[in-house]
Amino acid sequence: MQTSKRRFSQVLAGVGFGALANSFSYSAFASVAAPENGREYKALRQAQPVTAVKGIEVIEFFAYYCPHCYELEPHLAAWVKKQGGNINFKRIHVLNPGVEAQQKLFFALDAMGKAEELHAKVFEAYHVKRNRLLTDEQVKTFIDSTAIDKAAFFNAYKSFTVLTKQGRSPRVMSDYEIDTWPSLIIDGRLQTSPVMAARSLGRVTEQQQNEALIPVLDFLVTKVQKEKSTGVK
Repeated sequence: MQTSKRRFSQVLAGVGFGALANSFSYSAFASVAAPENGREYKALRQAQPVTAVKGIEVIEFFAYYCPHCYELEPHLAAWVKKQGGNINFKRIHVLNPGVEAQQKLFFALDAMGKAEELHAKVFEAYHVKRNRLLTDEQVKTFIDSTAIDKAAFFNAYKSFTVLTKQGRSPRVMSDYEIDTWPSLIIDGRLQTSPVMAARSLGRVTEQQQNEALIPVLDFLVTKVQKEKSTGVK
């Protein structure tokens, strides 16, 4: 149920990805009692540097065009809000041939401190309003619909900083072992996803996969907190 590079052309052509959920009730069946390394999550071969000073760093690798990222978003947003200061949450937009403009859009908004504020609106532009955000003109159409400083945005969009981040994307994705999305990295060393979280639950829907992810994220954050307090991993 996740998007890979191989499925990109199918995703771009897809329609009817569904509306965002308005409320969430996580059923008891859609979780496992004890998530296991190699099943509901995995440890990266090489832990990556963590920049969070306070809270456990949680990174979502996602793409605006990805229907599974879109469907996960309300579940993930509710979880992040509930965590409060327990985590330091950030996102990284993946790079795929054909979506360079979408990634630049994200990096530019992020540089301006507007990425979270406009995150849902960008998803809506692509999945509801059918603005594919594949060209500079399509990005401009979206930006023109917002209240942010247009000149500041396009200065960031064309900046050396954004282009450098884009150039580093293949290495970043390789370092974090990202080949499907959405994927989440906890503390720079533990990876999970909706598909991984529901791996032992048998045949389930995408909604149930997204529900299964939440207790796994809780488990991993608690695990890292305990390891940091005891010094034992």
